Amino acid sequence: MEPGAWVALATVFMLGAMSPGPSLAVVLRNTVSGGRSQGVATGIGHGIGFGLYAFVAAFGIAKALEANENVEIILRWGGTAILLWLGTTFLRHSLTGPYGSQEESHHEVDKDSLGFIQGFSIAILNPKILAWMLALYAPFLEADLSRETLVGMGALGMAIDGTWYVTVATVLTTGDRVQRLRAKAHLIDGAMGVLMFMFAGILVAEGL
Repeated sequence: MEPGAWVALATVFMLGAMSPGPSLAVVLRNTVSGGRSQGVATGIGHGIGFGLYAFVAAFGIAKALEANENVEIILRWGGTAILLWLGTTFLRHSLTGPYGSQEESHHEVDKDSLGFIQGFSIAILNPKILAWMLALYAPFLEADLSRETLVGMGALGMAIDGTWYVTVATVLTTGDRVQRLRAKAHLIDGAMGVLMFMFAGILVAEGL
């Protein structure tokens, strides 16, 4: 592709990553409750999940997904299930009160792993990302693109998405911002839980 096309593609990736939605909500929540390491792990997990979408679309499988309604249905209900799981998890945590530093130190590794899984899941089972990727690649995909170019397009999406969410987690934990927010983390968990259920309801409504 021409350099201008790469710049345009990168711009679209950045705008998509920066748009608010379930992904940003999960990264913010995990950063507040689990600190920088869990927020970064969530961002990395989301970047990898988003990257898988980018690779799939870049290799033309998106056209097969577009033609097969059953795949889209599976992704929609899978995404709904993930949102309901996250919502239940956040609401349950909101009932435990403020997070303690001792609990965090004992479960830091587990929290990082959970953050990675949550970030990956919310990306890989989000049908809105699938629809967005189908539309995104339309102006850029051509029949004569080399395999290296297609791989580069997927890697670009993975790098931009992961970098954005890792940056969000890092900036949020600079100074004492996260300590001030952590005192109200259980309230944020409650709000995030309700938000996840709202996103799940939207997906169900769109599928009807």
